[in-house]
Amino acid sequence: MRVASIDGCKGGWVAVIVEPGGAMRAERISRVGELFDRPDAPDLAAIDMPIGLPDRIGPKGRAPERLVRPLLGARQSSVFSIPSRAAVAAALDAEAHPEEGLRYRHACAVARATSDPPRALAKQAFHIMPRIGEIDALLCEHPSLRTRLHECHPEVSFWAMNGEAPVPIAKKVKNAPHGPGLVLRRQLLAAQGFGEDITAAARARAIGVGADDLLDACAAAWTARRIAEGRARAFPSPPDRDRHGLPICIQA
Repeated sequence: MRVASIDGCKGGWVAVIVEPGGAMRAERISRVGELFDRPDAPDLAAIDMPIGLPDRIGPKGRAPERLVRPLLGARQSSVFSIPSRAAVAAALDAEAHPEEGLRYRHACAVARATSDPPRALAKQAFHIMPRIGEIDALLCEHPSLRTRLHECHPEVSFWAMNGEAPVPIAKKVKNAPHGPGLVLRRQLLAAQGFGEDITAAARARAIGVGADDLLDACAAAWTARRIAEGRARAFPSPPDRDRHGLPICIQA
């Protein structure tokens, strides 16, 4: 089975494709749908982006966020709460609120109204709303992809790789790549067959993505392979479902 992973990067996405024989390649793509439009499209892919948007949000976010945060120790801040479907729609409604500041405040108001206890939308989450909207629209318009595109989270993948223990060193410090954290993650990936030819910083530069983004994509590819083999862990299991039947679950 050909598997792939997709992780957001500046101005697009980075994809890692793993062929049935084990050959790997990394590339930059502009939209997720183009990966599935190809004659050699992946049979299955894991993406570091929320899939499944509840109508209401309970304390500390969706069930996946609540379940995986305690596993990650100091890395749990990398898992932020996803708002309701209505709040995502409000954040993307540029026609009603063309100015970003007003749109953010409107989305926060909707997020508070659809969460218990009321919770505003984090700025970090607001800035990935277009990506969440892209994936949601793709899966709603192409139901056949629902069994092929799965949500993951790189730090949860690294946790699983690390013997189900938190990775002790951050890969970013003060929003900049942190060398020791990157080295440790490359070592974890190398033990799983992801060599320097796919994980090196030089490879990331060659395709125009951040070194940390490439490592996250490799971790997601590892999870995609585990999903294909039926070995991945799901949080929760069985998954929750949103009103469109999309699964609400992080796999690793």
